[in-house]
Amino acid sequence: MVRYIEAKSILSKLKGHDPFFGIAYNMNLYRGCQHACIYCDTRSECYGINDISVISVKRNALELLAKELPAKRTKATIGIGSMNDPYMLVEKEMQLTRKALQMVASNRFPVHIITKSDLVARDTDVLQDIAKIYAAVSFTITTADDHLSRKIEPHAPSSSARFKAMEYLAGKGIYTGVTLMPVLPFINDTKENIELLLKQAKDAGASYVIPMFGVTLRKGSRDYFYRALDEGFPGMKEKYQAHFGERYECTSPNYRILDETFRELAAKLEISVGMKFYKPIVYQQQSIF
Repeated sequence: MVRYIEAKSILSKLKGHDPFFGIAYNMNLYRGCQHACIYCDTRSECYGINDISVISVKRNALELLAKELPAKRTKATIGIGSMNDPYMLVEKEMQLTRKALQMVASNRFPVHIITKSDLVARDTDVLQDIAKIYAAVSFTITTADDHLSRKIEPHAPSSSARFKAMEYLAGKGIYTGVTLMPVLPFINDTKENIELLLKQAKDAGASYVIPMFGVTLRKGSRDYFYRALDEGFPGMKEKYQAHFGERYECTSPNYRILDETFRELAAKLEISVGMKFYKPIVYQQQSIF
């Protein structure tokens, strides 16, 4: 289901420094998401979105962006993909993300896109233009196994499709990598998954992989996640309840071995465990003497 809404603003300033993704502004052109990932934090009651499968298109998003971009005194990285995927199926027709990126390019802002979709490859031409300043595309990939990715991210393109899109972007000179998160305890938190995923990332031209060996669960998102576990992973809900209770941060019991495996192999493959961020060019006035 798709509906249209009016937004009051389109660029929101982050309150503090973002040490993981280097984002200063958030831009969400839609509300809700069509990928139906079973662990999605956006379902949490604190966000007030309720049924995220109902997609709200911000009808006046581009009009607002045209006003807000020139008004920003600081040129800093715009993050796209924090509360929904900017390249879910509706984007193929609406092209709001593409049009917004064209405006970002015209105003010479840096950008960091986070997505689970291979549709981002469609906008390579615009991203190459933005990359003259700074453009990063992070593909969220949680498992190297397409069968498992379909179970936990049912309407997103397969992991292999994401790797293929990453390889294409990397070949066009776009700075790209993987956000390996979440790693679900007792489901994809294995050494084998981490090792295979890192090797596939290397083959696809990833410059970096950023992991989180666990998942966050809050009221709303936890309820949906547990229902999905009952359907797709019988007995797993009880395992989570026994191990984590009502905890927000559910860190994998295998954290130490996963982290050690990840860092050792990343170093061997020469993949960074963090991103290079946008740095504005500082022009120094030359002395006349």
